[in-house]
Amino acid sequence: MTQRIAVLGATGSIGDSTLAILAMHPDEFDVYALSGHQRLDKLLILCQQFRPQRVCVPTAATHDFAKRLQNAGLDTDVVGGETGLIDIATDNQTDTLVAAIVGAAGLPSTLAAARAGKRILLANKEALVMAGAVMTNAVKMHNATLLPLDSEHNAIFQCLPPEIQRDTTQIHAPKYGVRKLWLTASGGPFLQQTFAQMQQAGVAEAIKHPNWSMGQKISVDSATMMNKGLELIEACHLFDLSEDKINVVIHPQSIIHSMVEYSDGSFLAQLGSPDMKTPIAHALSYPERMDSGSQPLDLYALSGLEFIEPDLQKFACLRLARTAMQAGTQATIVLNAANERAVSAFLAGRIRLTDIADINEQALNQVSTGSLGHDADIEEIMAIDKVARKRTDTLIMKLA
Repeated sequence: MTQRIAVLGATGSIGDSTLAILAMHPDEFDVYALSGHQRLDKLLILCQQFRPQRVCVPTAATHDFAKRLQNAGLDTDVVGGETGLIDIATDNQTDTLVAAIVGAAGLPSTLAAARAGKRILLANKEALVMAGAVMTNAVKMHNATLLPLDSEHNAIFQCLPPEIQRDTTQIHAPKYGVRKLWLTASGGPFLQQTFAQMQQAGVAEAIKHPNWSMGQKISVDSATMMNKGLELIEACHLFDLSEDKINVVIHPQSIIHSMVEYSDGSFLAQLGSPDMKTPIAHALSYPERMDSGSQPLDLYALSGLEFIEPDLQKFACLRLARTAMQAGTQATIVLNAANERAVSAFLAGRIRLTDIADINEQALNQVSTGSLGHDADIEEIMAIDKVARKRTDTLIMKLA
């Protein structure tokens, strides 16, 4: 049976990779819905190529985009804004949701999909950073399926026994012997540079990732290692573990995507070329496998694999992520919100790259600790997010 796919965040890098795979397997997948936010010219081209039945754009752009579709000979249903995203995510015709919207904006539709019992392929890490217990509880309560698309989390998932893949609470069972999870990090563009050099770095240097092709926000997060911090928080929720059971190791070659350490001394690792099509294809076809179109790894060409302990003074954002996870959900919401605002300010040339960690830490110091219950509503989560953003904007104004 053909699987109907909704790709929310279709114009980003995850959307590109997902749609490339779907185009390779037209008999197995139907592109049912797409969404885009800023690059609407690109979204129009995607609609002409894949002819989805539904598309979501910003509310203010719905009328104009519907006209453009009509002029292109398409009768696609156009919906707008957050309401439109939720409508697509919960649509009876949507079998699988690819949650690839960047930032907090992706949370409401992803949570709605979980509560509608959908199969969710998660690239939006903020859904778990901001609402980890709420999200995982919704998945269990409504028999939804949550499969990670991040290369690191997907790698860990692949290295775990099938019983834990089906029920993450089984990770605590002694018979499976899971001791620790290891998230690998590339170290980003400043791995070999000093903190003083990072202070002087401009936007062009910060978004030039050595191994991966990604959007600006996630590239900056990689440069500060906040991306790995957010992934650590996400892993805690995905795999039902406390942060002390998850280690981060810098692996500059980005060949080993993550590892699971077992009590008998074994380390199981997933290897592959640094190409997001590999984890996306795994999740799309799980529990089977299919051709992703990615370049196979050439083992003979590998000169060596390095592993380096992160410098938590230089990459303070990684330290802050552990602190926030220990403090509870309110702190992880604040950290995510502060980081989004700080990264935007850096990209706009208002602050230095190294100011991001300072702003994040100041924002965290202003929040009360504690976790939200698994029955917290989206309004409560977004209210904390909103307050954190306002406080962060004030901190940025003082620095700028």
